[in-house]
Amino acid sequence: MLSFRTKGYNGYAVKYSPFYDNKLAVATSSNYGLVGNGRLYILSINANGQIGNDVFFDTQDGLFDLAWSEMHENHVATANGDGSIKIFDTGVGQFPILQLKEHQREVFSLNWNLIEKTNLVSSSWDGTIKIWTPSRKQSLLTLNTVKPHAQNNCVYQTVFSPHNPSMLVSANANSHIQVWDTRLPNPNILDFIGHGGAETLSCDWNKYRPTVIATAGVDKLIKVWDLRMIDGTGSPPLPPHHKIGPAPLNQLIGHDFAIRRVVWSPHDGGDLLSCSYDMTSRIWKDQTDVKTRGALNNRFQKNATSKIFGMHKEFVIGGDYSLWGDPGWVATTGWDEMVYVWDSKRL
Repeated sequence: MLSFRTKGYNGYAVKYSPFYDNKLAVATSSNYGLVGNGRLYILSINANGQIGNDVFFDTQDGLFDLAWSEMHENHVATANGDGSIKIFDTGVGQFPILQLKEHQREVFSLNWNLIEKTNLVSSSWDGTIKIWTPSRKQSLLTLNTVKPHAQNNCVYQTVFSPHNPSMLVSANANSHIQVWDTRLPNPNILDFIGHGGAETLSCDWNKYRPTVIATAGVDKLIKVWDLRMIDGTGSPPLPPHHKIGPAPLNQLIGHDFAIRRVVWSPHDGGDLLSCSYDMTSRIWKDQTDVKTRGALNNRFQKNATSKIFGMHKEFVIGGDYSLWGDPGWVATTGWDEMVYVWDSKRL
């Protein structure tokens, strides 16, 4: 296990570089993101197994997420508390090389398209999702997550599908999970309640099964969904007070408090990483793949946790799998001002 302290700044997101096997970026905020500055750290793991700080960039507002560019190995985009997206070049100066500003409230998530690598998606506390390309200042497309548009519906996370560059999934504060296809005149193709009325805080696409996603929420549950089993938006609308959604493919139970982040493994279609307010990060084994689904006696797995990482002393907010080396290396960060890099296979 390796560690690095972001002294004076609380961690919100950590991501491995898609170009270098030893580089990470960490998005942090002072005062737990409530007020004050932010700082983007660029970290490197040296040959002796120590984490060092290559460079950092200070911002006037807190940082809540980041995304490495899929086009340029030195470019990192940050989600800022002032509603802007700033893109930094890790080898150039102290200031962003580009700023994109349309959101009216805090930007809470960023994700770069793995197929159409010029496209970046952001989601915000203002209830909108925006798709950008760094070659122009204006967004390419804006998606409103509620009708009529409501200013208080935070979109906690939006992620491009790794299988289809036009598909996205979003996790919303009103408990709704929405799937979008930007090729269509009405792009919102699925809209369903995911966590019984509780806020849905995170979502991710399975890297091996194109129709499978995972979501996590305030109800302390991770839910695995097969989108082929969900009725489309053309179905009769549910009454406003309705809080019961469709049945998930699987439900992973174990965390004691809300789950802030869920990430599918890039190496195994059944492994997930979760980060929670219970100060733990966990690795789960989902067994609902096609080969084993019929053999499961109990579809909902109450004891699916295979590994528990308990070194954090505060809320664990961000986590990511390494694409490099032996499968299973993970980085996590949280409000304890710590970044940990650990091997989930050796816990």
